[in-house]
Amino acid sequence: MPVVKRVPSAGVAAQIGIVHLGLGAFHRAHQAVYLQRHLNRHGASDWGLCSANLRSNRTLVDQLREQDGRYHVAEYRDREQVTLREIGVLRQALYVGEGGQDLEALLQRMAAPQTRIVTLTVTEKGYCLSPATGQLRLDDPTIAHDIAHPQAPRSAPGIVLEALRRRRAAGVAAFTVLCCDNMPDNGQRTRQAVSALAGQQDQGLAQWVNEHVAFPGCMVDRIVPAMDDESFERLAQQMDCNDPAAVVCERFSQWVIEDHFPLGRPDWEVEGVQMVEDVRPFETMKLRMLNGSHSLLAYIGVLAGHETVAEAMLDADLARFIECYMTREAVPTLDMPAGIDLTVYAHDLTARFANDSLQHRLRQIAMDGSQKLPQRWLLGARHLLDDGRGIACTALGIAAWIHYCTRSVPGASTPVIDDPLRATFARLAEQFEGSSRVDAFLDLEEVFPVALSDQSVFRQAVQAAYSALLRDGMGPLLRAFAASNPQ
Repeated sequence: MPVVKRVPSAGVAAQIGIVHLGLGAFHRAHQAVYLQRHLNRHGASDWGLCSANLRSNRTLVDQLREQDGRYHVAEYRDREQVTLREIGVLRQALYVGEGGQDLEALLQRMAAPQTRIVTLTVTEKGYCLSPATGQLRLDDPTIAHDIAHPQAPRSAPGIVLEALRRRRAAGVAAFTVLCCDNMPDNGQRTRQAVSALAGQQDQGLAQWVNEHVAFPGCMVDRIVPAMDDESFERLAQQMDCNDPAAVVCERFSQWVIEDHFPLGRPDWEVEGVQMVEDVRPFETMKLRMLNGSHSLLAYIGVLAGHETVAEAMLDADLARFIECYMTREAVPTLDMPAGIDLTVYAHDLTARFANDSLQHRLRQIAMDGSQKLPQRWLLGARHLLDDGRGIACTALGIAAWIHYCTRSVPGASTPVIDDPLRATFARLAEQFEGSSRVDAFLDLEEVFPVALSDQSVFRQAVQAAYSALLRDGMGPLLRAFAASNPQ
């Protein structure tokens, strides 16, 4: 049994100052924890939180309402030490997914003068941007709806824009929009989504957004696995915590934010947040080293027969592969401020991945690969090729992703994956085999930038990796790689 340190909620959130879109596990284990620590220290706060679920999980919202917004976060240092925090900063939980009735309440809350910051964790696909070009996808059904019905939005950009429209009409200053999702230049990409949508609705509104709305970027880092029955049972048995809204995560947490909040902000820096002028180096570091390694572990690890990140890291050949990727293909693409030691960061990541107190399932990380790979692998691959460097690890990752997206699963008529392009992948799997299948995937402009996919050296590297994977299998490939790349 682990030693449990219990941290109760303290203080009172006098009013709601922040509205969050995306009431998922990561938000509850990251941003809300920083706000709770702020509340505990001050004893009272005007930075209470309203969080809205934009997806299908109405049950979570109902549970949080029954518990007056309170829930628990279990932070595991390892199997022996855990901190159990009670979170009480969430003052309102809303549901605006299918069948939800809270859209108007959410828009009123966002339009209220007391709301000074709106934050988002809606995943990469939630911004309705093309992964390859970064442009707003006007053919996305939710965006098409929001263009036609701007006052009844369904997309995250549409909800933000309608709230801003209401504030402009009422003469209320614009709130700050803080994206907390894993995208390069996430502040600018969020601006692009909101501004481009505004341009389709009202050019005057688009100009006002561009002139008056702050979109600082930020980098967030904490490993938060999806909750399952095993996680809830462990909380009940080890900590006597029977909370259906609880979240399990690692002890490590990092938040780096560009300091641009015209209407004010909490003094986050006291809680360990790094407030900087330019977040992009930290953002790129995390995307390519942590998230890039996670995606490699997901696709390669599943094909090697593993289920969780910690289990995959016990595979010495796969762990060696991840080390080589970080040192040879991620680090050379990074330009960090003075004082950031990437060797130490890589070592720390390896230790975090191996934390077996977190049952972080590889299939969770593998979701939405078409939206994630451009920023995790492809931008770095182009940088490497431009410098005349190799991309052996990245090429095998792409080959593994293609195989993962198209392999046959007993009892299923189509590949069982969770991705916005699932139907496209199923069609390509049916129409093409072998090298033709690889070419068809690399021709997907929704995923692969033309400047990269047109390079023959890139296509040849992925083709060679895919052929070797089909011929030899993932296990023998990893063993051969480790043998040719000793420590």
